[in-house]
Amino acid sequence: MASYTPKNILITGAAGFIASHVANRLIRNYPHYKIVVLDKLDYCSNLKNLIPSKSSPNFKFVKGDIESADLVNYLLITESIDTIMHFAAQTHVDNSFGNSFEFTKNNIYGTHVLLEACKVTGQIRRFIHVSTDEVYGETDEDAVVGNHEASQLLPTNPYSATKAGAEMLVMAYGRSYGLPVITTRGNNVYGPNQFPEKLIPKFILLAMRGKVLPIHGDGSNVRSYLYCEDVAEAFEVILHKGEVGHIYNIGTKKERRVIDVATDICKLFSMDPETSIKFVENRPFNDQRYFLDDQRLKKLGWSERTVWEEGLKKTIEWYTQNPDWWGDVTGALVPHPRMLVMPGGRHFDSEDVKETSYVSGPNQTRMVVPTHKGGSSPKKHSLKFLIYGRTGWIGGLLGQLCEKQGIAFEYGRGRLEDRTSLKADIRNIKPTHVFNAAGVTGRPNVDWCESHKTETIRTNVVGTLTLADVCREHGLLMMNFATGCIFEYDAAHPQGSGIGFKEEDKPNFIGSFYSKTKAMVEELLKEHDNVCTLRVRMPISSDLNNPRNFITKISRYNKVVNIPNSMTILDELLPISIEMAKRNLKGIWNFTNPGVVSHNEILEMYKTYIDPEFKWANFTLEEQAKVIVAPRSNNELDASKLKKEFPELLSIKESLVKYVFEPNKRT
Repeated sequence: MASYTPKNILITGAAGFIASHVANRLIRNYPHYKIVVLDKLDYCSNLKNLIPSKSSPNFKFVKGDIESADLVNYLLITESIDTIMHFAAQTHVDNSFGNSFEFTKNNIYGTHVLLEACKVTGQIRRFIHVSTDEVYGETDEDAVVGNHEASQLLPTNPYSATKAGAEMLVMAYGRSYGLPVITTRGNNVYGPNQFPEKLIPKFILLAMRGKVLPIHGDGSNVRSYLYCEDVAEAFEVILHKGEVGHIYNIGTKKERRVIDVATDICKLFSMDPETSIKFVENRPFNDQRYFLDDQRLKKLGWSERTVWEEGLKKTIEWYTQNPDWWGDVTGALVPHPRMLVMPGGRHFDSEDVKETSYVSGPNQTRMVVPTHKGGSSPKKHSLKFLIYGRTGWIGGLLGQLCEKQGIAFEYGRGRLEDRTSLKADIRNIKPTHVFNAAGVTGRPNVDWCESHKTETIRTNVVGTLTLADVCREHGLLMMNFATGCIFEYDAAHPQGSGIGFKEEDKPNFIGSFYSKTKAMVEELLKEHDNVCTLRVRMPISSDLNNPRNFITKISRYNKVVNIPNSMTILDELLPISIEMAKRNLKGIWNFTNPGVVSHNEILEMYKTYIDPEFKWANFTLEEQAKVIVAPRSNNELDASKLKKEFPELLSIKESLVKYVFEPNKRT
């Protein structure tokens, strides 16, 4: 592992929160480095954050804006800068909804000015660009592995979009001009010196004043929090050991809901959470969860040191000792502050937050549904579905179906293995039925489960059983989307015989750990009389662009096996699952179209209806085994029970033509 030793470092935005901790650390630990700080002293910056470095001979502060090309070029040349650590940015999401152009100017244009100056001077040996975990967008609620550095960027708000845009410029300058760039993407950071527009210092200052703590939405949003000194150490490690061209996630696996953060702060101030927390209107889009895979950074030798309880106590202690650090911040402590972002000071919009009704009493703290504008009462439905698996394929399609059919529904916020959050979902949503479409299938496929067994058990077994039991306690039917990949052809059910496995047959396929967990939980769910288990196999839909679609997968493979299997046409069967819920059907159901179809038969249809020039090749199971980790299940399920309940159900080949190939036919 190559190490890097800088000489003259420019740190942008270092009168702000995170960068000030990094600057103070480097100035303290490396007196032979010259540290030049460039900051325009915006509303969330404070020169007092740099007091520990004020008298150090290797520290220099320059008040100025990164958008000034002349100033940036001048500093790089006159200070002989060889390293840039670029922290300067507008970062508060709420502000980005009301003043998004300022974010574009600062975060994208400002970064571009710095990069161009680096290109022109030709003297920079490291450019460390500080980005955010928010560029990944929302993480699946049931994901057990975080976003890795190669994950797709899917920003959901103006702030994260500008940070993603800045990243693209950094990447482009690295590739086009050979600029030695490194990018970091970090989780939430907390600790001393943070401006109180952010959640934790806002809650602390409000608690110090005996005020209630306002929470956006229902408080179920999950965040990962790192203590500032741990993050400063991470940047120290990346500066010296990071590889040029790499991206590093700075994260923690320890997640907390916003409601839990508020509760912890209330307890440390001896406040009753029931009466000290209120729920207010949510922001326009509030990502449910960010979750990072930080293995790359850990390989450099960094690890989180400060546990949550210790870090929170240190932070509270600092704010209680420095209550006036930021001056008058009354405007930042309202539920939805709107800063008018201007250099040289703090400017608050005088409008307060819209009035939101809430109930807060000894035994309850919850939102009250706002009065409908227009006076008319909203249409009432006899059904209301609670769906888990919002970001999954089946869960997403279920929501779309409910909308089309006019069925009220909401997606669950709780994690399946968290009993308390599941109960909160049921208490708040008051569903008539619960659909479980959440679970771990692995990324990019079930082979992932072979090396992540604990995580697979946590969701597929513990989570499913917990949800089933909570539903039982509340007298609710749970529609559970399971799998039929728990069988394989055997002597009693030979391939090509037309003899399929029935609902009462015992699973016989143990080739993959994923299938083992699914078979295990299915057996245990038999003890619950409130569960309807739907065995799905090799799901197919009319959306041939969806990468999870079985047809999409095999049409992109170089080679495929050719084995007849039972399959599930979602366009036909998902509406049936809703009808099954209406009928309160229970027990195990082979949730496939009758009959089987082989890989080659599907691809022949694909060639006929979609692409006459399409070609493919086959390989044997033995050849397939060389390129996969775990064997795959091949079987036929007997769908006669489902066909008897729904006589209109089409055979697999008829359904493929009607629901998949005819709608996509190319002339």
